[in-house]
Amino acid sequence: MRFSRKLQKLLSRDLFASALEHLSRATHPVNTRRILDDIDWLQFRNLRHKYPHRPGSPQINRFEDIAYWIEINIERAQDLWLDRSPPLRIVDLGCGAGYFLYVCKCFGHHVLGFDTDNEPLFRATTEILDVPRVIGRIERQTPLPDLHQTFDLVTAHRICFHRIGRVRDGVEWSPADWEFFINDIRTRFLTENGRLLLDFNPRPDRSSFFTPELRKFFLSQGARIFRSKALLGKNPNERPRFKQ
Repeated sequence: MRFSRKLQKLLSRDLFASALEHLSRATHPVNTRRILDDIDWLQFRNLRHKYPHRPGSPQINRFEDIAYWIEINIERAQDLWLDRSPPLRIVDLGCGAGYFLYVCKCFGHHVLGFDTDNEPLFRATTEILDVPRVIGRIERQTPLPDLHQTFDLVTAHRICFHRIGRVRDGVEWSPADWEFFINDIRTRFLTENGRLLLDFNPRPDRSSFFTPELRKFFLSQGARIFRSKALLGKNPNERPRFKQ
């Protein structure tokens, strides 16, 4: 009975916060068409011939889904109040095709991507969208390469760099590995009021990434947890806000 009450409270908090997100977006509409009109659609159509569908190719960011993913990333940016904040320096870890940073750039922010160079399609899309990026890989217990600047916001969406081996093996970073990573970001890449936004995929069984152990750990680091997201500030003793 106690567990069900706690679950109800948790769900009600998430539902309330989700309703506030929707209300905030509705009261600050974004002209999606203007953002889409700035895209060079001819270059994207040419990618269809250069990078045809193939087994194992990333379907999530295929060029046919540009409008859908631009809308998704507008929502991501709005939830961080990036459509209403002064220009920020933003780096997106695992930037993929670069859609999130493209949206941020349209809102007037200074952007940088960080990712591997394993997927030629992503290289092509970031070039078309004029999203600068640094090539590198995130490894456990290893500092990130020097990016030669600090950032007001560090983001990572649909995170998979914490997986060790194949997804079905279920082996992933320990809290100690996460502590190393978070401390590296805090001490080397965040400005004094900087934020780190980590957005996780659900687990293969569709359950939350935040197991009881991981939820306890992230909360001990001062994280604000909402659904699949953990938002952390430079100071672990201060819980940051999604609003800048």
